[in-house]
Formats: sequence, C-alpha cells, structure tokens
Amino acid sequence: MTIYLDYQATTPLAPEAFDAMVPLLRDQFANPHSPHRLGRAVTAQVEIARAEILKLLPEGGRLLFTSGATEALNMAIQGAPAGGIVTLATEHAAVLDTVEAQGRAGRAIAILPVGRDGLVDLDRAAQAIRPGVALVAAMLVNNEIGVVQPVAELADLAHKAGALFLCDAVQGYGRVPIPPQCDIVAISAHKIHGPKGIGALWLRDGVNLSPIIHGGGQEGGLRSGTLSPALCAGFGIAARLMRERAEADRAHVESLWTVARALFSQWTLNGSADRRYHGNLNLRRAGVDGARLLSECRNVAFSLGSACASGSGRPSHVLRALGLTDAEARGSVRIGFGRYTTLAQLEDAAGIVNEAAEKSAP
Repeated sequence: MTIYLDYQATTPLAPEAFDAMVPLLRDQFANPHSPHRLGRAVTAQVEIARAEILKLLPEGGRLLFTSGATEALNMAIQGAPAGGIVTLATEHAAVLDTVEAQGRAGRAIAILPVGRDGLVDLDRAAQAIRPGVALVAAMLVNNEIGVVQPVAELADLAHKAGALFLCDAVQGYGRVPIPPQCDIVAISAHKIHGPKGIGALWLRDGVNLSPIIHGGGQEGGLRSGTLSPALCAGFGIAARLMRERAEADRAHVESLWTVARALFSQWTLNGSADRRYHGNLNLRRAGVDGARLLSECRNVAFSLGSACASGSGRPSHVLRALGLTDAEARGSVRIGFGRYTTLAQLEDAAGIVNEAAEKSAP
C-alpha cells in the first residue's frame, strides 16, 4: 500500500463529495442551462454548490465556475483592464506564464523577487506597484514551499495605485483566511478534497473582466460552456466540509507538522518556518538527489515540487527564487499531508525516506 503525502498536488476525494456526484452523473443528467423541469432541477444543485463555496470567500462578490484554477487565473490576467501587471517570482506557472505572455503582447510587467524565506519585501513591492499598474497578482499560500504571503498588504498597495488585486488562493482556500481586500480570487476543487476538472473565479462586486471564452454566455457572460452539475456539487460539498471541519482539520495538520519536524530533523526546511501553512513540508538535505530518492521510495508518494512542472528536469523556479543553488534545489522534496493522513502513515513514510536518504547522503 502506497502512503500518500502529496496533498499540494491533489487531495483525496472526500467520500461525501463522491456520493453527491453519483446521482448527477447517473440519473440527473439534464443540461443545467435547459429551461425544462429536469434542467431547472440540476440548476438548483449548481446554485446550492455555488452558495456553499461562497461561504469561504469574502462577502460582496460573485462566483464563476471554471474548468480549474489555471483557467480562472488566465481569465483574470488576460481579462484585466489595460495597464501594467506586477507579480512575484514564486507564483505558479499559470500566473507567471500568462503574465509573461501579456508582456510579449505589449503590457508592462514586473516580477518581484522574494527573500530567502520566500516572502516578498513590501518596500520593494511598493516601489513597483505604482500608478499605471492595472493588476497585482500574488499567491496566498505557495504551492511548493507553503509560505503565506502578505496578501492584505499587497492588496492595499494595489488599491493605492489604482490597481486590482488577484489572489491565487488555490492552496489557501478553506485553510488560511482570504483577506477581504482581494478583488479577484482563484480556487480549485481538487485541492480541498473535491473533484478534478472544476475551479472557480471570485469577483468582487463592481469588478468586470473582458471574457476570453466566447459562446453561449454562461456564467454571467464571462465563461461560456456547459457546466457539469456533478462537478459543481462535488465542489460544493468539499467546500462545506472544509468549513465544518476547519478546526478539526487544522488541529490534525498541526499535530502532524509537529511530529514531522521531529521525524525529519536531519533535513533543512525551505522557506519561512513561521509564515507558513503547516501541511506543506519542503525540505532539503545535502548529498541527496530528490529525483533518485523519489524513485527509490516507491511506496511513498511525495514530490519534488509543483506537479505541473514535474519531469521538466529543471530545478524548481520557486527554490531558485529563494537563492538555493541547483544542487540544493535538486536535493529538495515536498511532503504534503492533511485530513486523511494518519500518524502511523507519516511515521512509516519518514522511516522509508530517511533510510533511503542516509544511503545516498555523504
């Protein structure tokens, strides 16, 4: 049995979410955009899910369903008003690649560095976020190293300059409070024990984007395409569970974090130890080759960083942004745990990983 410790890549589907999806896949198969009774019945399920998801987001906004956070982030960046864009060097590729594409199309862009702890310097950010900037984009909880950026302060700087603030809250939604200063928020279901293939974009009331997908005008005219009621329902149930189980999940993660820090005491933590979500343990060890370690620990599922960049052969851009050498970055691994991880699993996995690391380390 493989021990799963890759919660930042995806989370196990909650059984309750699966149960909610089955009838909508098997029996209630009508198109939610159809005006007949069957269509209206499944539309009601979509709207129940939308309402549940909104409960974990700031007040005073609307929610648009998308195929995932990548689409949501593209919608926000490509559809933002004309002007410059400021973001951070440690953002997900869905942000960095889209921002760079906008730069090639003629927009002024600025990509801010971070410190050794993975955090942006607010004074430097203030110098870059000036009038003429239209959008500032930053991740709440980093997907590779788990650090929590000063999103509220960055949003204040954006507003002072007359810009909108986009928060990639994929890793933080339901775990870390989303500051009310955000104007646009992207989230994803499969990071909170929901199904893959669905995400959402939250827009503060009064914020308008130009659509990048055209067609039937669904989702307020900003995201055309037929919705999947089953995916929406699974997302909604997952969001409800994140809200209802918030304290229990938090306490469980904190207990695992404390144990994990002791189990991996021979490793060095990458990124801030204080401003961090504790379900993400990104570690490095001298002499270790992360890719080789991953192949040797076949009964433990962990990762070297972002699942989206796996197999590229390049050191993580996030770890390089922290100032790590190529060797340090390649000697790093990411261990992620959460709701369904047991203490016994964590202890067994640590034994396997540490034994393999001992054999390769000098």
